[in-house]
Amino acid sequence: MLGHRTLNVDDYLGILKRRGWMIAIPAVLLTLVGFALTFIVPPRYVSQTLILVEQQKVPDDYVRPVVVEDITARLASMKEQILSRSRLQPIIERFNLYSTKKMQMDERIEETRKNIDIKPIHSEMARTGGLPGFFISFQDSDPHTAQMVCGEIASLFVTANLNARAQTVEGTTEFLKSQLADAKRSLDDQDSKLAAFQAKYLGQLPGDESQNMNMLTSMNTQLDASTQALSRMEQDRTYIQAMISQQQSMAPASGEHGAAAPGAQQIELQNLQNEESDLTRRYTDDYPDVVAVRRKIKDLRAQIAAAPAPAASASSGTVSSAPNRNDTPAVQQLRAQLRALDQGIQSKRHEQGVISSQVRMYQARISSSPGVLEQYKTLTRDYQTAQAFYDDLLKKMNQSKMATDLEKRQQGEQFSVMDQPNLPDTPVFPKRGVFVGAGFMAGLILGVLFVAWREYRDTAMRSERDIWAFTKLPTLAVISFSGAIPEIPVAARRRWGWLKRKETFQADKPLANAGGSSNV
Repeated sequence: MLGHRTLNVDDYLGILKRRGWMIAIPAVLLTLVGFALTFIVPPRYVSQTLILVEQQKVPDDYVRPVVVEDITARLASMKEQILSRSRLQPIIERFNLYSTKKMQMDERIEETRKNIDIKPIHSEMARTGGLPGFFISFQDSDPHTAQMVCGEIASLFVTANLNARAQTVEGTTEFLKSQLADAKRSLDDQDSKLAAFQAKYLGQLPGDESQNMNMLTSMNTQLDASTQALSRMEQDRTYIQAMISQQQSMAPASGEHGAAAPGAQQIELQNLQNEESDLTRRYTDDYPDVVAVRRKIKDLRAQIAAAPAPAASASSGTVSSAPNRNDTPAVQQLRAQLRALDQGIQSKRHEQGVISSQVRMYQARISSSPGVLEQYKTLTRDYQTAQAFYDDLLKKMNQSKMATDLEKRQQGEQFSVMDQPNLPDTPVFPKRGVFVGAGFMAGLILGVLFVAWREYRDTAMRSERDIWAFTKLPTLAVISFSGAIPEIPVAARRRWGWLKRKETFQADKPLANAGGSSNV
């Protein structure tokens, strides 16, 4: 009567009472089938091991690790390598995996990959979110095979990690060596250029400006002093020449014409010049005495120039310093002084030329300093860049060498097998409880669906509500089924329970049939 009217609890209980066996039988049968399947389906055993990632034993402050790639990425890379055909085929051939299923090698490799499970774990102590370890498990129908294959795969991971880290640090060291050699060549080249530049522009480099200025000032002072000394020596030479001329002019006069007056003007001029020299050493040019002496010298020279020309050698002013046998002792002495003055004047002029040359040199250095400074900055910048790059590479090279030695001593990060693969004693598939429960639930669902279908097809009216649902008329009376029930012996009732149920079923027969097929 499903779908003809709304059912209540009594209706459901009545259906369950009439057709409960239709639900119980499939439930029991499928439960038994599920239980039987646990003995038919091949079992699957899983062997598992735990591998921990041990951190570097030497603090990072002392030896910086070369391999800084995330462990999760490295694990994924190693997983792809280990699950490759070249790694799995030897394992399959060694342990003769899936040989009974008549599978090709590609199928056996794919089946092996499916049965390998790598599951990372995250420790609570690893606050950085790193990967402190991972599980490796292998599933097979034989527990011993599962254990051995799991151990082999774990060994491959440990070995692959050591090899990968060793190759990484050695490759890094070799790369740094080549880079360091190139950097050294570049640094040597820059060093040579800088040395050649410093040799070429010695004294014009940055930092020499103040020294050049001081030297230029000193050279100018020396040049002034030399000029003054040369001027005085020339004056002395003129005076001595005058004295020689005077002595030579006096000698014939005293010998031929008797006493004659000396050149008083020349002597006075020489005395005035000596006085001027003495005053200029102590006073400035504006000092009154200096001005007065110079005025007297000027006037006296004017008088000498206005006087008649003296005789021959004295008037020419080219008195020779060479000795003459006719010279008197006084003249010889004056000639000796004249020779000394000539040598001193020549030395002073040479000194003056040298100082002038140095003055020009320092002036050139000072004027060329900006251009030299610009070139020097460019060279030093390139040199400092090359030096910094070389120092950085050298530091990294030393760190890489220490990291390589650390890896060789197995003091760096490495995989450690914490638990050896276990030998499973119970299969993980099939689960007997799951199969039995699934069979029972499937039987229940199948029985319920069968009962629902039967009830939907059943048109029998068994209550006043059924009659009202079909006729929409009130029921005056209900006439129960009056068929005779055969007498069953008491002993038989006790012995055969189904007879008792049959008796009960007779009482649940419908009042009428609305035109359906059975149960009328």
